[in-house]
Amino acid sequence: MTLNERAAKLHALAIKLYVRDLTLLVGRLLMSFIFLHEGVTLATHFDGAAKAMAAQGVGLPLFVATIALQLGAGLSVATGVLTRLGAIGLGLFCLATATLFHTNFASQSELLNFEKDLAIAGGMFVLAVAGAGRISLDWLLARTLQQRQRDRETVASLLAVENPFSPEGRRAGLRRS
Repeated sequence: MTLNERAAKLHALAIKLYVRDLTLLVGRLLMSFIFLHEGVTLATHFDGAAKAMAAQGVGLPLFVATIALQLGAGLSVATGVLTRLGAIGLGLFCLATATLFHTNFASQSELLNFEKDLAIAGGMFVLAVAGAGRISLDWLLARTLQQRQRDRETVASLLAVENPFSPEGRRAGLRRS
Protein backbone atom coordinates (compact mmCIF):
# COMPACT_ATOMS: atom_id res chain seq x y z
CA MET A 1 0.00 0.00 0.00
CA THR A 2 1.46 3.34 -1.03
CA LEU A 3 1.73 6.36 1.21
CA ASN A 4 -1.02 8.14 -0.76
CA GLU A 5 -3.37 5.17 -0.36
CA ARG A 6 -2.72 5.11 3.37
CA ALA A 7 -3.33 8.84 3.60
CA ALA A 8 -6.59 8.47 1.67
CA LYS A 9 -7.76 5.70 4.02
CA LEU A 10 -6.91 7.78 7.07
CA HIS A 11 -8.72 10.77 5.59
CA ALA A 12 -11.81 8.65 4.85
CA LEU A 13 -11.76 7.27 8.39
CA ALA A 14 -11.47 10.78 9.87
CA ILE A 15 -14.40 12.00 7.79
CA LYS A 16 -16.44 8.95 8.76
CA LEU A 17 -15.78 9.53 12.47
CA TYR A 18 -16.50 13.26 12.14
CA VAL A 19 -19.77 12.60 10.30
CA ARG A 20 -20.76 10.02 12.92
CA ASP A 21 -20.19 12.42 15.80
CA LEU A 22 -21.84 15.31 14.00
CA THR A 23 -24.84 13.10 13.20
CA LEU A 24 -25.10 12.05 16.86
CA LEU A 25 -25.03 15.71 17.90
CA VAL A 26 -27.75 16.72 15.44
CA GLY A 27 -29.85 13.70 16.41
CA ARG A 28 -29.47 14.50 20.12
CA LEU A 29 -30.50 18.10 19.57
CA LEU A 30 -33.50 17.18 17.44
CA MET A 31 -34.72 14.53 19.87
CA SER A 32 -34.22 16.69 22.94
CA PHE A 33 -35.99 19.72 21.47
CA ILE A 34 -39.49 18.24 21.88
CA PHE A 35 -38.88 17.53 25.58
CA LEU A 36 -37.26 20.88 26.31
CA HIS A 37 -40.03 22.75 24.51
CA GLU A 38 -42.77 20.80 26.28
CA GLY A 39 -41.08 21.13 29.67
CA VAL A 40 -40.73 24.90 29.29
CA THR A 41 -44.31 25.20 28.07
CA LEU A 42 -45.66 23.19 31.01
CA ALA A 43 -43.55 25.17 33.48
CA THR A 44 -44.56 28.57 32.10
CA HIS A 45 -48.26 27.63 32.03
CA PHE A 46 -48.08 25.67 35.26
CA ASP A 47 -51.55 26.31 36.71
CA GLY A 48 -53.48 25.58 33.53
CA ALA A 49 -51.33 22.60 32.65
CA ALA A 50 -51.66 21.18 36.18
CA LYS A 51 -55.45 21.41 35.94
CA ALA A 52 -55.45 19.74 32.52
CA MET A 53 -53.19 16.95 33.80
CA ALA A 54 -55.36 16.49 36.90
CA ALA A 55 -58.33 15.97 34.56
CA GLN A 56 -56.31 13.14 32.97
CA GLY A 57 -55.66 11.60 36.38
CA VAL A 58 -52.12 12.91 36.83
CA GLY A 59 -51.55 14.34 40.32
CA LEU A 60 -49.42 17.36 41.10
CA PRO A 61 -46.31 15.44 42.27
CA LEU A 62 -46.25 13.37 39.08
CA PHE A 63 -46.86 16.49 37.00
CA VAL A 64 -43.89 18.27 38.63
CA ALA A 65 -41.76 15.14 38.13
CA THR A 66 -42.77 15.12 34.47
CA ILE A 67 -41.58 18.69 34.02
CA ALA A 68 -38.33 17.93 35.85
CA LEU A 69 -37.74 14.83 33.71
CA GLN A 70 -38.43 16.63 30.45
CA LEU A 71 -36.17 19.54 31.31
CA GLY A 72 -33.43 17.59 33.09
CA ALA A 73 -33.18 14.64 30.73
CA GLY A 74 -33.79 16.90 27.74
CA LEU A 75 -30.79 19.04 28.72
CA SER A 76 -28.82 15.87 29.46
CA VAL A 77 -29.38 14.56 25.95
CA ALA A 78 -28.86 17.94 24.27
CA THR A 79 -25.58 18.77 26.01
CA GLY A 80 -24.24 15.25 26.15
CA VAL A 81 -23.96 15.03 29.95
CA LEU A 82 -25.04 11.61 31.24
CA THR A 83 -26.59 11.12 27.83
CA ARG A 84 -27.27 7.42 28.16
CA LEU A 85 -29.12 7.89 31.44
CA GLY A 86 -31.16 10.80 30.07
CA ALA A 87 -32.01 8.86 26.91
CA ILE A 88 -33.18 5.83 28.90
CA GLY A 89 -35.32 8.05 31.12
CA LEU A 90 -36.93 9.78 28.15
CA GLY A 91 -37.39 6.49 26.31
CA LEU A 92 -39.22 4.97 29.28
CA PHE A 93 -41.25 8.17 29.65
CA CYS A 94 -42.36 7.90 26.00
CA LEU A 95 -43.35 4.26 26.44
CA ALA A 96 -45.37 5.17 29.53
CA THR A 97 -47.02 8.11 27.76
CA ALA A 98 -47.93 5.97 24.76
CA THR A 99 -49.45 3.16 26.81
CA LEU A 100 -51.21 5.35 29.37
CA PHE A 101 -52.56 8.22 27.29
CA HIS A 102 -52.69 7.25 23.61
CA THR A 103 -54.53 3.94 23.44
CA ASN A 104 -57.76 5.10 21.80
CA PHE A 105 -56.86 3.67 18.41
CA ALA A 106 -60.30 4.53 17.01
CA SER A 107 -59.02 8.12 16.90
CA GLN A 108 -56.50 8.65 14.11
CA SER A 109 -54.70 11.40 16.04
CA GLU A 110 -54.37 9.18 19.15
CA LEU A 111 -52.98 6.35 17.02
CA LEU A 112 -50.52 8.77 15.45
CA ASN A 113 -49.43 10.05 18.89
CA PHE A 114 -49.03 6.44 20.07
CA GLU A 115 -46.81 5.65 17.09
CA LYS A 116 -44.79 8.86 17.51
CA ASP A 117 -44.16 8.07 21.18
CA LEU A 118 -42.98 4.58 20.25
CA ALA A 119 -40.69 5.99 17.54
CA ILE A 120 -39.20 8.57 19.92
CA ALA A 121 -38.69 5.86 22.56
CA GLY A 122 -36.90 3.74 19.98
CA GLY A 123 -34.64 6.63 19.04
CA MET A 124 -33.84 7.29 22.67
CA PHE A 125 -32.93 3.64 23.28
CA VAL A 126 -30.67 3.68 20.20
CA LEU A 127 -29.02 6.84 21.57
CA ALA A 128 -28.58 5.11 24.94
CA VAL A 129 -26.67 2.32 23.21
CA ALA A 130 -24.68 4.56 20.84
CA GLY A 131 -23.77 7.20 23.40
CA ALA A 132 -23.34 10.91 22.85
CA GLY A 133 -20.31 10.79 20.57
CA ARG A 134 -17.26 13.02 20.72
CA ILE A 135 -19.15 16.29 20.39
CA SER A 136 -20.48 16.14 23.93
CA LEU A 137 -19.68 17.17 27.46
CA ASP A 138 -19.52 13.47 28.44
CA TRP A 139 -16.60 12.95 26.06
CA LEU A 140 -14.89 16.16 27.15
CA LEU A 141 -15.23 15.20 30.82
CA ALA A 142 -13.95 11.65 30.21
CA ARG A 143 -10.98 12.98 28.28
CA THR A 144 -10.18 15.49 31.04
CA LEU A 145 -10.37 12.78 33.71
CA GLN A 146 -8.09 10.49 31.68
CA GLN A 147 -5.56 13.30 31.30
CA ARG A 148 -5.67 13.98 35.05
CA GLN A 149 -5.07 10.30 35.78
CA ARG A 150 -2.06 10.26 33.42
CA ASP A 151 -0.76 13.41 35.11
CA ARG A 152 -1.11 11.81 38.57
CA GLU A 153 0.75 8.71 37.39
CA THR A 154 3.52 10.85 35.92
CA VAL A 155 3.88 12.88 39.11
CA ALA A 156 3.90 9.70 41.21
CA SER A 157 6.64 8.22 39.01
CA LEU A 158 8.73 11.37 39.20
CA LEU A 159 8.36 11.58 42.97
CA ALA A 160 9.32 7.92 43.35
CA VAL A 161 12.51 8.41 41.35
CA GLU A 162 13.44 11.55 43.30
CA ASN A 163 12.95 9.91 46.72
CA PRO A 164 15.20 6.84 46.95
CA PHE A 165 13.84 6.00 50.41
CA SER A 166 10.23 5.54 49.27
CA PRO A 167 9.13 2.00 48.35
CA GLU A 168 8.82 3.07 44.73
CA GLY A 169 12.23 4.72 44.81
CA ARG A 170 13.85 1.62 46.33
CA ARG A 171 12.30 -0.51 43.61
CA ALA A 172 13.53 1.92 40.97
CA GLY A 173 17.02 1.86 42.55
CA LEU A 174 17.05 -1.94 42.51
CA ARG A 175 16.18 -1.92 38.83
CA ARG A 176 19.11 0.40 38.08
CA SER A 177 21.61 -1.86 39.87
